[in-house]
Amino acid sequence: MNRALIVIDVQESFRARPEWSRMADPDIARPVDRLVALARDRGDLVVRVLHTEPGTGNAFDPEQGHVRPLAELAPALPGEPLLTKTAHNCFTTTPLQRLLTEAGVTALWLCGIRAEQCVETTARLGSNLGYAVTFVTDATTTDGVGGLGPAQIVQRTEAVLRDRFARIATVAELEAERAAERTGGPAGLAVSPG
Repeated sequence: MNRALIVIDVQESFRARPEWSRMADPDIARPVDRLVALARDRGDLVVRVLHTEPGTGNAFDPEQGHVRPLAELAPALPGEPLLTKTAHNCFTTTPLQRLLTEAGVTALWLCGIRAEQCVETTARLGSNLGYAVTFVTDATTTDGVGGLGPAQIVQRTEAVLRDRFARIATVAELEAERAAERTGGPAGLAVSPG
């Protein structure tokens, strides 16, 4: 099965806003980098997508200089696409679906900023387009909205996606699955060297 990791909106625009201090995980770059390293190790396609709002003058307006990956993220490798979008999902205003089709991708790992917004919306649309979607919950963050705190928002997002639109997994679970693939053992169990 060909897979792609879509890193959604892990960008300086969020750090430039007052809401950054209320993010559930302001150190989101660390789990995202672990996930990127895992995807690369598997030979999966890694795609970064950044949100833009041209002409608005806000932190998502490319003219303001914040529409770029978080500084602490490991840099993209040659050939890893960087797309920009103007919609909440990663498909509508980008060539993402064409890129995935051309690469033979059938499964997606999703992570990023605003669990309930751009990541969830991409998960729902990706599922509707026929991709097997995995929402990587600890490589995704958000701030509170509508009187709910960040942890409540993430729990709500997991609940509405689970078994309907996406599998819910952690970076550690995906790492354990990769380790099991390498050793031929069951995921999550350590295998002693011979």
